[in-house]
Amino acid sequence: MENSTATQTSTEVEPLKGGADKVEAGLTASQMDLKTSCREGLTFAKLSHWRTAIFFFSLFLCLTIVFAFSFVIPCPVRPQYLSTWNMTFYQASTYDFLAIEDANKDKVMDVVFVLKEAGGSQNNTFAGEGLPRPWVVVVAVAGTDGETLWERQLAPELHWAQCGLGGEKQSAGWDCLLFHSDWLTALDKTNGEVVWKRPHPPGPNSTLPVLLLPDLDGDGVGEVALVCPGSPQTQVWILSGRTGEQLGASVGVASVGVASTGHHLLHTTDEGAHLVLLQREAGLYGVGLWRVAGQARKGLEAGLKKDRHWESRANHTFDLMPVYTQGSVREVVRTGSPQKPSSLLLVAGGELVLLGGDKLQRLWGLNTSGVLRTPSFGHFDKDGVPDVVVEEDGGNGSRRLVVLSGASGALLWEVSMLPGPECPPPASVLTLNSVSVFMFWGLLPPAGNRSVAPGDCRSYMLHPLHPSVLLETSNIMKTPNVMEHILAFRATLLERGRHACYFLLTEGVDGVMLRKRKLKDDVVISRVHRLSVTTENDDMVKQAFSRLRFSDE
Repeated sequence: MENSTATQTSTEVEPLKGGADKVEAGLTASQMDLKTSCREGLTFAKLSHWRTAIFFFSLFLCLTIVFAFSFVIPCPVRPQYLSTWNMTFYQASTYDFLAIEDANKDKVMDVVFVLKEAGGSQNNTFAGEGLPRPWVVVVAVAGTDGETLWERQLAPELHWAQCGLGGEKQSAGWDCLLFHSDWLTALDKTNGEVVWKRPHPPGPNSTLPVLLLPDLDGDGVGEVALVCPGSPQTQVWILSGRTGEQLGASVGVASVGVASTGHHLLHTTDEGAHLVLLQREAGLYGVGLWRVAGQARKGLEAGLKKDRHWESRANHTFDLMPVYTQGSVREVVRTGSPQKPSSLLLVAGGELVLLGGDKLQRLWGLNTSGVLRTPSFGHFDKDGVPDVVVEEDGGNGSRRLVVLSGASGALLWEVSMLPGPECPPPASVLTLNSVSVFMFWGLLPPAGNRSVAPGDCRSYMLHPLHPSVLLETSNIMKTPNVMEHILAFRATLLERGRHACYFLLTEGVDGVMLRKRKLKDDVVISRVHRLSVTTENDDMVKQAFSRLRFSDE
C-alpha cells in the first residue's frame, strides 16, 4: 500500500513525466529506435541551417572584398608615354650635364639639366628676381611627355652639377648639388626648392664627383665630402648632408706627387672600412676615412671601421696606402656599386688596368696609349662580368671602338670609324638575354658606293648575338642648313624593366633642344650595316632587335 501510494503521489506531482515513463516502459525496441532516429534528425537539421548560414556569410564577405578591390580601391594607372618628343629652349645655351632621376615620384625616370638663359623658358621667366644675367636655370622635365616639372634660377656662373646623391635616405630630401658662383646649393629633385645654400669653402674649387659618406654626426643622414687638389696637399672638406654646414676643419692629406684634377672615389672593403681613393700624378693612393674624419673633428670618426690589411700597407710618413704606383693615372672608373667592394678600371699612362676584389689586386692589364675618353661598360658575353667599351685613337683623326672582356681583358669586338665631328660617348642597356644592346655615335666606312656627308654623325646599335651587323640611323639632329652639336647623351630605362630610350641634349643657332627617342623606334627607320659576310637578311636582323626585352642593371 505504501509503494502504491508513493507512485500515485509522484504521478500527481509530475503527471507528464510519470505518463512518459509509462509510455516508454510500454514501447517495443523498434519503437525506441524510431524515436532516437527522429531526435538525431532534428539535431542534424539544426546543424544544416548553421552551415548554410556560414556559407552565405562567407560568400557575402568574398563578394564584398572583390567589390572593394574592383571599384572602391583604384587600380594603378600605367603612365602614358610619348615614344618621341622634343623640347626647345630659345635664346639659351647649355652645359655638358644630363641627369636621369624620378623627379615627380611616378616611378618613371625624368630628366634634369642646366641652361644658361637670357630670359627663361617659353612658359616661365625670372624677371625681377635680381640675379645677374645670363641666368643659370636648373630644369626638370617629365620623361613621359617632356612637360616641364619645375625650373629653378641660380646665380651664374655654373662650375659643376651632380645629381643622384643617394636618394631621400642619404640626402634628407635633396638629391642635386650644384656649385655656382661662390655657392653650394642643394635642390630637392621633386620640386626644385632650395634645401640649403652655403658659401663654398675657401680655397681651390672642388672637383667632381662629390663623395658620399656614411652618417658621421649621428643625425641619420649621410654626409658629403669635397676633394680639392693642391700641392703639396689635397684638401678635404666634410659637409653635413642635412644642413650643408662644414663639420670641423678642412683636412690636408699628405701628397705623393702632384694632385690630379680627375675623379676621387670612396671604396668600401669587405670588413666595412671606408677608404678615400685619391688620384695622383704618381698613381692611385688611399687614406682611411676614419683618419680624415678624426682630423676634421675629434670624435667624428666614432663608428667608422679600420681594415687591418689596408692599414698595414699605409706609408707612415704620409698616411697613404698605395693602390697603383706604376705610373700616372688619367681616369678612375668604378664598375659596380660604391656600397660594396667593386672593381676599378684605371686609364694609366700607357695601359688600361682593372683592379678588383676587396684588396684591389690587379686582375688584368692592356697596353694602350690612345684612350680618347672615359671608358663605359656593358655585357657583351654572358659571364655576368661587365665588359669594357673603349674608344682609341686610330690615327689621322679616325677612331677605333673596341669591346674588351671584363674578366680577362681579351678583345671581344672592334670597329674602325672615319674622322668626323665630336660625337657622344657610347652607352648600353641590359636585356633579359643577359647581354646588352650597345649604342655609339660616329661614322663608319660606307658600304658599297654610298657617299657620306662631311661632318656627319650617325648612331649605331650593336646586338652581341649578331656581331657581324649594325643598325645605322642617319643623323636626326641635322637641320637643313645647320648641324647641331650634341652636348650630352644618355641611354636608360624609363621604368623598371621596360621602355628603353635615349635622351639627347643638343645646341644650335636656334637654342637648346632636348630630345627623347624610344630605342625600338630607331629599329624601324635604321639601315642594316654589314661589317662582314653574313647569311642574315635585313628582316631577320631587325626582328632580333624588335624582340628584345630589357632588364635593370
